[in-house]
Amino acid sequence: MDVEIRISGVSEEVCERLKARAASERQSLQDFLRFELERIAVQESKEEWLERVRELNEREPTRVPSELIVQMLREHRGWLH
Repeated sequence: MDVEIRISGVSEEVCERLKARAASERQSLQDFLRFELERIAVQESKEEWLERVRELNEREPTRVPSELIVQMLREHRGWLH
């Protein structure tokens, strides 16, 4: 069963930027936001990812340089600035 979600308090600037991104993808704002919410919902959280890495490292320790790990995090998730 689908659920309706309403978000209030979004600035006009943010709304216009989202509309522009949706248009660039040739989607309605609603379809664009639905797709993004679905993408976010299935994506691992930072905590889930770190736990998975810890478990893998306990089973099969590796020697990966920390610089490479930071680079991968920046590229894949945008967590670090």
